[in-house]
Amino acid sequence: MILASREPESAVARPPSLLELDRVEVTYHRVAVAVQGISLHVRDGQIVAMLGSNGAGKTTILRAISGFLGIDDARVTEGTIGFAGEAIANRAPHWVAGRGIVLVPERDKVFENLSVDENLDAAVGRRMRTTGGSMREAVYEHFPALARLREREAGYLSGGERQMLAIGSALMCAPRLLLVDELSLGLAPIVVEQLAERLCAIRRDLDMSILLVEQNAPVALEIADYAYIVENGRIVLDGDRNRLSGHQDVQDFYLGAGGAGRRSYRDVKQYRRSRRWYG
Repeated sequence: MILASREPESAVARPPSLLELDRVEVTYHRVAVAVQGISLHVRDGQIVAMLGSNGAGKTTILRAISGFLGIDDARVTEGTIGFAGEAIANRAPHWVAGRGIVLVPERDKVFENLSVDENLDAAVGRRMRTTGGSMREAVYEHFPALARLREREAGYLSGGERQMLAIGSALMCAPRLLLVDELSLGLAPIVVEQLAERLCAIRRDLDMSILLVEQNAPVALEIADYAYIVENGRIVLDGDRNRLSGHQDVQDFYLGAGGAGRRSYRDVKQYRRSRRWYG
């Protein structure tokens, strides 16, 4: 595997990882292996991106971290997932959320028949509503458009406003690690840029780590401290944003710098792909 060049671990003093996946394998229906040998790290205060095309395994990795594999009859069958020093693989979603990991899903993000305010209430439950005021203020501070629409039913929000509300609902749980699945899906470029800026501000102001799954490589690499490229259930390349942005394969396949516009790996013959990434 070709990795972006880095200093040896012994030569660089690195803080401990907040989230650590070590050679994780996920199996569906007890027979179909979806991801194999996935190892990645998220450190305190980092924004880390996972890039890859549809079907690469990115969402499966997020579900393995957040505990939502069970709804698809899948589980972690090899390797370990650790968060703040505690093993979390194959635990229930509510247990994982209680430890400080909250997922913003790709779809079904909001309760359409509830107002913006009611969606934020629903995110934390009745027991925490008396203590959620400060976080609600933080949500409205980072997303002023939601503050103006707090009485509007979520079903009448635009796609960008729904994404804001989904992120805001996750923030109501005061996570240490925010998982965001496909920030840019179906949104106009200017909205995606605004949301990416908001994620940077949230990381800074709320002292939060973020793991972002994204197909829009230019946006992800603009804000991420570190990134992993996932293909066919494996990590094929990783490095900081400067290393990946300058990597010829990333430029060709993700940044549209290869002369033919942005291309999918599926447009390239298998032997070519294997030679480029692993040769």
